[in-house]
Amino acid sequence: MARFIRPEARAALWRWREVLAALLLAVVGLWWGLTSFGLLMWLGWAMCGGGAVLAFIGVQRVRFARSGGIGVVTVDERRVAYFGPLTGGVVDLDDLARLEIEPEAYPAPHWILTGQDGTRVEIPVDANGSDVLFDAFAALPGLRTGVIVDVLSRTPAARTVLWAREMRQLH
Repeated sequence: MARFIRPEARAALWRWREVLAALLLAVVGLWWGLTSFGLLMWLGWAMCGGGAVLAFIGVQRVRFARSGGIGVVTVDERRVAYFGPLTGGVVDLDDLARLEIEPEAYPAPHWILTGQDGTRVEIPVDANGSDVLFDAFAALPGLRTGVIVDVLSRTPAARTVLWAREMRQLH
């Protein structure tokens, strides 16, 4: 069956798979909500609402995801690692002090993750596996994912701080 679908169409369907699955869930829920009664009707309405929320999140992920760049990004147990041909590094999300985007980096804009000890990891936004950063950034306290998606859709003119840890004071 897969050979009947062009590779470009298959790639587009794969990219939008979460949104398509969420819309299918919402449609089945809407059908149950409109045609059933009792418990199944309420379950259908809950599925419809859940599908709509999941579709919204899926669209944000699709807008965030980029690929084809240099290097590889991995996230394992809240530790972000980037391995590139020229640079690389590892930073823990629990030790992260600041998240920035540098639009003038070459060949693509870079995420700049700065640790509390001054460790800096620069990750191209289109590095292979960079889509896992969406969930990693969403786990940062107080950072809205909509801000990240908006920054990627309209790249700022200068380096922008997207998130900074609130500094603890002794008194």
